[in-house]
Amino acid sequence: GRGALDRADLIVDGLVGIGATGALREPYGELVREANAARGPVVAVDVPSGVDASTGRVQGAAVRARVTVTMGAYKTGLLVDPGAACAGSVELVDIGLGSYLPDPDVAALTDGDVDDLMPRPGKESDKYRRGVLGIAAGSDLYTGAAVLAVGGALRAGAGMVRYAGPAAPVAQVRAHWPEAVITQLERPSIDDVGRVQAWVLGPGLGTDDWAHELAARVLETQVPVVIDADALTLVARERSLLFRSAPVLITPHAGELARLIRADRDDIEAARLEHARRAAGELGVTVLLKGSTTVIAEESRPVRVNSTGTSWLATGGTGDVLSGVAGALLAQGLSCYDAGACAAYLHGLAGRLAADGAPLAAADVATAIPTAIRAVTADTV
Repeated sequence: GRGALDRADLIVDGLVGIGATGALREPYGELVREANAARGPVVAVDVPSGVDASTGRVQGAAVRARVTVTMGAYKTGLLVDPGAACAGSVELVDIGLGSYLPDPDVAALTDGDVDDLMPRPGKESDKYRRGVLGIAAGSDLYTGAAVLAVGGALRAGAGMVRYAGPAAPVAQVRAHWPEAVITQLERPSIDDVGRVQAWVLGPGLGTDDWAHELAARVLETQVPVVIDADALTLVARERSLLFRSAPVLITPHAGELARLIRADRDDIEAARLEHARRAAGELGVTVLLKGSTTVIAEESRPVRVNSTGTSWLATGGTGDVLSGVAGALLAQGLSCYDAGACAAYLHGLAGRLAADGAPLAAADVATAIPTAIRAVTADTV
């Protein structure tokens, strides 16, 4: 009873197994609420009771564990919010199931995975072989987004960044990043920008007719495109813009994805995996859904769940940095699936390093990207 839970030095939660779905029935729900209110730490067995092990959904009361000890393999619900937030620190115990487990439908990258995927310049590399990225971003109203996207791209190793935008953001980008090659646009055309191997489209672009025309021109190209921010609003209005032969990586938050797939934002937050998969299939693109758990979905591939985020990243402009990092990796030859996953991982790690337990600004995240890359490639030459 209640008294026993209050007196306990440690509470072990094994109320329901990993096959349980839906809200806990009483009296289990009341027991969970009492355990959460007790002073002793809770250790969950396999998955916290009330968390759907296969999706991370929480539909009623759920145990908030200090530690979850899970057997055999990580459960999806321990990696994806809101379930991940209930799991605390997760410890995996190998019980010899490895050869019996099916292929996963969800994966989380490690430092070693990102290290293996990261492009590295060879002896014969020059700035063109290192990857040329075009960035179409910024407007007279929004100048900072362009600065942050260019900064993220340069810090993530693009050989060259070609920035295209109107006069006001051009002045800001020129002041912050003399390394960028700049084309000041007098009309919404990319004819004078030069060749690129990938584009980032949308941060601070605005959503007027000028922005729409520029977005259409970029999406007519035959190179991969990262679509972010205002460009997501533009393609939500006219989804046919997404119908192209070259790859597309979209980087929405839940509200932007809701507009794109005509869904409810709260439903997306409650079932991130399901909606990211649905969007990837419906739109024919790679989806990087930002949020408390960032997920990367592509049709017929396991959804990748990012493990490096920090709540300090929930501040204006950090998404612009992420787009720049993803674009730089695309320009260096990574697929949308790998570029999105590696960018999310490095961006989250850079956020942690920059915050170090205190608030950060988006520019701090861009500055920390090389440190994050160094951290995941530390054991290699």
